[in-house]
Amino acid sequence: MTELMDLDALAQAQLVKRGEVSAEELVRAAIGTIEARDGAVNAVVHQRFEQAIDEARQPRSGPFAGVPTLAKATDGLAGAPAYLGSRYLQKLGRVSVEDSAVVGRLRQAGFIVLGQSAAPEFGLVSVSETAIHGITRNPWDLTRTSGGSSGGASAAVSAGMVAVGPGGDGGGSIRMPAAFCHLVGLKPSHGLVPGRITKGDRWGHSVPAAVTRSVRDTAALIEFLADRPHRSPRLPAFAHGDLNEAVADIDSQPLRIGFVQSAPAHCAQVDPEVRGAVESMAVLLESMGHRVEEAHPAGLFDPYVLEAFFDTLSVTVAQSVEELAAEVGAPPGLNELDPITRYWEERGRQLSGLELADELSWQQGYRAQMGHWWTDFDLLLCPVFATPAPKVSWPWTEPDGIKKSVDVLTFTAPFNTTGQPAISVPTALTENGLPLGVQFVAQFGREDVLLRVARQVEVARPWNSIAPRFR
Repeated sequence: MTELMDLDALAQAQLVKRGEVSAEELVRAAIGTIEARDGAVNAVVHQRFEQAIDEARQPRSGPFAGVPTLAKATDGLAGAPAYLGSRYLQKLGRVSVEDSAVVGRLRQAGFIVLGQSAAPEFGLVSVSETAIHGITRNPWDLTRTSGGSSGGASAAVSAGMVAVGPGGDGGGSIRMPAAFCHLVGLKPSHGLVPGRITKGDRWGHSVPAAVTRSVRDTAALIEFLADRPHRSPRLPAFAHGDLNEAVADIDSQPLRIGFVQSAPAHCAQVDPEVRGAVESMAVLLESMGHRVEEAHPAGLFDPYVLEAFFDTLSVTVAQSVEELAAEVGAPPGLNELDPITRYWEERGRQLSGLELADELSWQQGYRAQMGHWWTDFDLLLCPVFATPAPKVSWPWTEPDGIKKSVDVLTFTAPFNTTGQPAISVPTALTENGLPLGVQFVAQFGREDVLLRVARQVEVARPWNSIAPRFR
């Protein structure tokens, strides 16, 4: 039955639809794989196996009918712990009273939720490690991180526990775990997929997303999750059509693609193997007939972009702590938040309203400046992360860990600020057998361009034949 879990989600759904396997058999196969493998990886932090088996016995519809998955621990799952990876909320026994908008849409798509995948406290950092759940490890090398904040999702998909791992991306939280774990990770345009049922996104950077094993799974999932009737007014009318069509017909006119594989001295320096992966991808794209040249937006490496990013994030963290304290009736104790969460909360409280207004205004100008580059180019090709997956507990085991945790977002966070779609695709393995992903970035609202090129790469260099040694 573990062979079932090696299939992508659409293939699993087709087996159920044709009656070759039942949804219950598929769910039991996923549960068996979790029980066999998660002890080493620690990707699943809450189980609802019996409920999932009961749900699998009921008729389901949707493109992923009968397919098992996990909800990210920072997403609401009715009746499940709502700890957000925090000792503070665990101590109070907080429970979700309803599904989040994304979990609700996953159920409508036919998915059966087996439990929750690991995430750092409040989804704030690039590793999935908490005081209450411990360390989530990379199936490709158990001494390495699977990333964050969607590190539990990436570890579970990579280890063959589920085929799709829903999560979110506020600064690279889907793209980095995908790159670390040999997966596809699309960050949609801001506003395409609704994140909250009753409240807007106060930060304006984070979007719901998922890690998958195939481009077609990503296209089908985002197409279903997209709330087209109520999409952001910033999004175009999507006259180019359904995202599933973009991956079904990959013949297209040659694109103009700029690429960059290194960064200035004030940024985290890119590892030679990562640079090599970007250069190799540029050669592949050129062989496909695309016009590829070294070029990138001038604002990509603006030193202020990460400062503004983290200042506005800090205010959001402070707001979130206030909101949670009001909800549960008690503020967090001195040691009830992880040190990095407390750091960003305190920074947010120190920022004045005028300073925040200035930074929000600067970000608006930055969006316009960056977006102009895509009037001449169709795509940007660049690294996702400066290095292969770091060791677990990075960067807190190094001097100046907070600064390192900021610097590594050089190639991801700018596109959360601009709201543009970006995708990480598997590219190569290092000499030590660690996955390397590269990133494509498109004009706002042009997920179709990203997915079509990602599918072209998947056909040219199939990646699903390579699996972690752990499996």
